[in-house]
Amino acid sequence: MARFVELEDATLTYGGARPVTALRGATFAVDKGECVAVVGPSGCGKSSLLKVVTGLVRLSKGTIALDGERVDGPAKIVGMAFQNPILLRWRTTLENVMLPLEIVEPHRRKLKRDFHRYAATAKELLATVGLAGFENSHPWELSGGMQQRASLCRALIHEPSLLMLDEPFAALDAFTREELCGVLQSLWLERRFTLILVTHDLREAVFMADTVHVMSRRPGRVILSRRVPFPRPRTLEDTFRPEFVDIVHDLRRRIGDELGGRVGEAAGA
Repeated sequence: MARFVELEDATLTYGGARPVTALRGATFAVDKGECVAVVGPSGCGKSSLLKVVTGLVRLSKGTIALDGERVDGPAKIVGMAFQNPILLRWRTTLENVMLPLEIVEPHRRKLKRDFHRYAATAKELLATVGLAGFENSHPWELSGGMQQRASLCRALIHEPSLLMLDEPFAALDAFTREELCGVLQSLWLERRFTLILVTHDLREAVFMADTVHVMSRRPGRVILSRRVPFPRPRTLEDTFRPEFVDIVHDLRRRIGDELGGRVGEAAGA
């Protein structure tokens, strides 16, 4: 299987009066179509890892390649969603979802001509995540979970090869998080894009991922890569299986060791 994401000996230092090195010597790879999760202590550089992979931030040292091409700037093949959905309040759900089509080529130059086709595609995507009938609603008319569903649709509307998710469900209640993990799994199984999920929730990581990568304390690097052997589709009941719980506890212990035994909030749920 082709290596779709390759990060080699990556170092990232943020400048300023007191420079901070977020990553140092980080090496990381993801296969095409693979779903991986990145976990680790708070402040270990997980979000910085996403930023350098997408080309939003340049490495201080090292290389990053996507689909065999060196990353020297923002990558067009990437979709992103964050903990805060960041929906534009003056736009409807449908208009928010279609926003990337106004920016990303070749969709931008085709949007006016093929508007109705694109709108139909956006409506189908919204229906897939349970938002049929809410196309004309504004963000303040949607619950937090519904807003995050719309955010996922916006990240996928331009059919990216790589989806990057930075704590997308962290602000939601446990029941909604579990539901949206199922929605995300269904989208991934249907479309088979490459997926990198950053999360503090170890159960979420093991439920979603083919491989869970554990990062060290800052400056971050990958110190453990753990394969998840369970077949798909996975269900909520799977998360209570002894084998599943054992993997979660192993990951928690590894992060606890990295923190010197202080697992706490940084190790996830």
